[in-house]
Amino acid sequence: MSPDVRQHRGAHPSDGELFDASNLAILRAATSDLSWLLGRRYAIKSSLKLVGDRHSLTDRQRLAVSRAACSDDQKQRRKSTCLAFESLRNQRLVIDGFNLVITLEAALGGGVLIICRDGAMRDLSGVHGSYRSVVETETAIRLVGEMLEPLDLESVKWLFDKPISNSGRLAQRIGEMARGRGWPWSVEVVTNPDRAILVSDEIAVTSDSIILDGARRWVNLAYRLVRERLPEAWVIDLCC
Repeated sequence: MSPDVRQHRGAHPSDGELFDASNLAILRAATSDLSWLLGRRYAIKSSLKLVGDRHSLTDRQRLAVSRAACSDDQKQRRKSTCLAFESLRNQRLVIDGFNLVITLEAALGGGVLIICRDGAMRDLSGVHGSYRSVVETETAIRLVGEMLEPLDLESVKWLFDKPISNSGRLAQRIGEMARGRGWPWSVEVVTNPDRAILVSDEIAVTSDSIILDGARRWVNLAYRLVRERLPEAWVIDLCC
């Protein structure tokens, strides 16, 4: 496998065509179909194949639809536990580190972002055992700090996946930036961030579906930040 030498976490060369406005109606229909199947407890893998084949979707379009879809019950629960950004003052947050950073890197680098059925904003990137910083990494971190700073938060804990290579380097970079700016942040590299967030008393900052299905409280920070600070980001709405 060739090493990852990307300088940006931007769009795939085919994304301009795959996610053109002319394809959005099909993608929304596919999201609706997949959500219907998930609501009847059909397995995601077989359901996605059925829906993807029916609508003649490419692999990348199927990825977008799978991230946008959820059952009615999941949608209702996730929205009921999502807190308003303004309610976070003086609270304690726990951030799903790679989840947030990579979404913002994609937004800054011209990648596709999806407004999903549960209201969360998700990207089409992924980390498969290794993380590599890009040109936009430091800007992404700075934007988070500037967005949270007015809230006078009691604490902000960032969690990163220990099994992913370079997670320690990113954690160190965030810690140094926080100390330089006087932000009340701590950064930890742990074996299983998902579990750590789910058992935490802090408010979760993530768009990860597994975490959202179990979290008691969460905040849709990526959505709020992109909408307010990155109006030029490439965002498509697959809500249905």
